[in-house]
Amino acid sequence: MSQQMQNKVCMITGGAGSIGLATAKLLLAEGAKVMLVDLTDAALEQAVAAIGADFGTVDRLACCVADVSQSGSVANFVSKTVGRWGNVDLLFSNAGNFGVVASVTEYPEDVFDSVLAVHVKGAFLVAKHTLPHMNDGGSIVITSSIVGVTGDAGVCAYVTAKHAQVGLMRVLAKEAAPRNIRVNTIHPGPVDNEFQSHVEKNLSTALGRDATAFFNEIVPLRRHARAEEIARSVLYLASDASSFTTGSRLMVDGGLSA
Repeated sequence: MSQQMQNKVCMITGGAGSIGLATAKLLLAEGAKVMLVDLTDAALEQAVAAIGADFGTVDRLACCVADVSQSGSVANFVSKTVGRWGNVDLLFSNAGNFGVVASVTEYPEDVFDSVLAVHVKGAFLVAKHTLPHMNDGGSIVITSSIVGVTGDAGVCAYVTAKHAQVGLMRVLAKEAAPRNIRVNTIHPGPVDNEFQSHVEKNLSTALGRDATAFFNEIVPLRRHARAEEIARSVLYLASDASSFTTGSRLMVDGGLSA
């Protein structure tokens, strides 16, 4: 490895999911110090075990349980990160939930609120609490989605939230630019992971056919992404390789949005 992130302090929300975990492994391999953040101890314990299987004991890895939709919870994990390693170089805002598949007229209001609370308020809060502790020249990467630039029937909360994250990213990119802090979104298409499997299980009923096969047919590269491929896009935006890239939407969707 080229050690592009040597001694860089990185925080990953949604760190126990497949994309968060793959990114943590890649950043650790590149020399980073990583704070993994997720909603439960059990999820983080599984993530640490998976990392340990590849790396053994890593003193550059720490974990913190947090709910990104709660300001005090976010402030706590940021404080723990800064207290352990000093200021932050990368914030990977990756926490997410899906909701349900239903028409706008039938969509449950509490589910809509929950999806926006995690994706939109969560991304806002982690940026709000991290920026005062971010080194000049740092990077913020927010996980949006292909539906952050398109739309699909039946998923109004998720689509709305993912579009909103792009708006937040654009504001942050302008506000953080005087400190040379870059802010970008990544936009995965279908990914071969548990999150997408849950989405496709819901969509299969709505489509009346297997949603996994459907996506593989309409993606120009004819497959789902691997979590490791999304992680490499995060590394690009986190590293000096993207030193003049800010306010951008990086599509990692196999050509689906082309």
